[in-house]
Amino acid sequence: MSTRLQRSEVPIEKTWDLTDLFPSHEAWEKELEAIQSDVSEITQYKGKLVSNATSLLHGLTAYENFQKRLIHVSTYANLRASTDGSDPANQRDAAKVASALASISAQLSFFQSELLTLSEEKVKQFLQEEEDLVTYKKLLNDTLEQKPYTLAPEMEETLAALGEVHDAPFMIYERSKSSDMTFDSINDDHGNELPMSAALYEDRYELEANTRIRRDAYQSFTKTLNRYKHTYAATYATEVTKQVTLARLRNYDSVTDMLLTPQQVTTEMYHNQLDVSQKELAPHMRRYAKLLKERLGLDELRYADLKAPLDPEYSPTTTYQEAKAIILEALQVMGPEYSEIIQKGLSERWVDLADNIGKQTGAFCSSPYGVHPYILITWTDTMRGAFVLAHELGHAGHFYLAGKHQSLVNTDPSTYFVEAPSTLNELLLANHLLSKTDNKRMKRWVITQLIGTYYHNFVTHLLEGEYQRRVYDLAEAGTPLTADVLTQQKLEALQNFWGDTVSFDDGAGLTWMRQPHYYMGLYPYTYSAGLTVATAVAQRIKTDGKTAADNWLEILKAGGSIKPLELIKNAGVDMSKPDAIKEAVAYIGSLVDELEKSY
Repeated sequence: MSTRLQRSEVPIEKTWDLTDLFPSHEAWEKELEAIQSDVSEITQYKGKLVSNATSLLHGLTAYENFQKRLIHVSTYANLRASTDGSDPANQRDAAKVASALASISAQLSFFQSELLTLSEEKVKQFLQEEEDLVTYKKLLNDTLEQKPYTLAPEMEETLAALGEVHDAPFMIYERSKSSDMTFDSINDDHGNELPMSAALYEDRYELEANTRIRRDAYQSFTKTLNRYKHTYAATYATEVTKQVTLARLRNYDSVTDMLLTPQQVTTEMYHNQLDVSQKELAPHMRRYAKLLKERLGLDELRYADLKAPLDPEYSPTTTYQEAKAIILEALQVMGPEYSEIIQKGLSERWVDLADNIGKQTGAFCSSPYGVHPYILITWTDTMRGAFVLAHELGHAGHFYLAGKHQSLVNTDPSTYFVEAPSTLNELLLANHLLSKTDNKRMKRWVITQLIGTYYHNFVTHLLEGEYQRRVYDLAEAGTPLTADVLTQQKLEALQNFWGDTVSFDDGAGLTWMRQPHYYMGLYPYTYSAGLTVATAVAQRIKTDGKTAADNWLEILKAGGSIKPLELIKNAGVDMSKPDAIKEAVAYIGSLVDELEKSY
């Protein structure tokens, strides 16, 4: 039986280099202490922040510089915890940071309160008097839009002081998932034990060609989920109650309105993404499910089978080194500036690719301003992993460019847009692989990977978005969110989409416990929004080449300096209407057509 490594046993070349953030752990500890005393550099502006244009400029500049330091300190602790959440030292450091940030946040809550005393006229006046304030123009205008939902300064300070408590549901969920969850091992066809973890299930066994191993892994996975369902239900219910309560306190019409506000997205755009996608995509995906059942020779297609390979005998593997070379080649279409960033990321240890005990599942890209992005994945030598890596490099390229061309306050785009650059890279990789082969099976495999990308974003995450919508509706109606209620809602969302093409067991309903995204506001549905944009842009790059690629680079460089609807319009896509969603869904339908024809 191959055993999973302890973090200390992982070869250094498979880990990211945190010395780019802090040269040593001692340096990080010193900075953690320093920021707690240096908060006075900002609090000195309390009561006079908006007294005149110069004071406002100096205050905003000091605040922005201090935020950079906070980001570095918290990112370092979070990255260490994500690679080994079971390490008591990492748990301690994460707790120390959370406590410090809550205290600092409370002390700095005056900042927002004082900015909110400004009027539109005063903002215009100050912008004329201090031309350097133009950097903060969007921040000031966005703040003014928050006015109707802001509480009295002392209440805002109290809420800020409770930041650690507010973050507790997510912290408890992640801590439990990385440190407490254990899974029954499974056996291969020769009776050898195979190691089992949440990361291995999601990255390997769920995609396993061997039906028995795949289904056994699913049983092991859902058996463990079942053991934790009441604890995780209480944890998630607390998160939802927090959001619903805050929405009422702040006088939003609904919790949905509150959670869409930072995304700068209308409720119509939100519901369009959920409703149009589900209604028009379900028939295509049911066709795919029937094809999968037929090709795998199954009596019934179970939920555990949905990510099985369509052609199990053909599963191209790739080493990490080979995947790097393929990705670099595929992204050359984006031009030398972008390619150089990706090259740096792949050669200068921006990526943590090991599988070790305590490591967070899934993949993410963290981009501390002024340093460089950090990517977490679990590499398993499958070609599918190349798509995951290309995806995270899309985030890295985006935030590297935005950080280089924008100040901190204008770097982060709306989460509604944030998955477009990442999913575009997956589409560019697929197009590249298709152009490089005449092998019928390889072409079919690449199309199934594209289906995999759309499945991930337009099915998995979209149905999570549908599930969230249901949960928030129930919470606002006063329905207690017990494990049974949450599980039933997940099962219904899945059954409504797949109909009778898929057989569901009770374990399928438990899969709401898989996702950390439920603790991140209305995040899941944005994956399909981003991929809607990426689908249109990929088509433009295919037809217009360099012109479209250059245009896209300018959009990436804009970061969060423009609202998402306008930013996306600059890419030639109008998300205020459902047309782009329908076009993306039709493209998915065409991929299913191709697969059917290939047989």
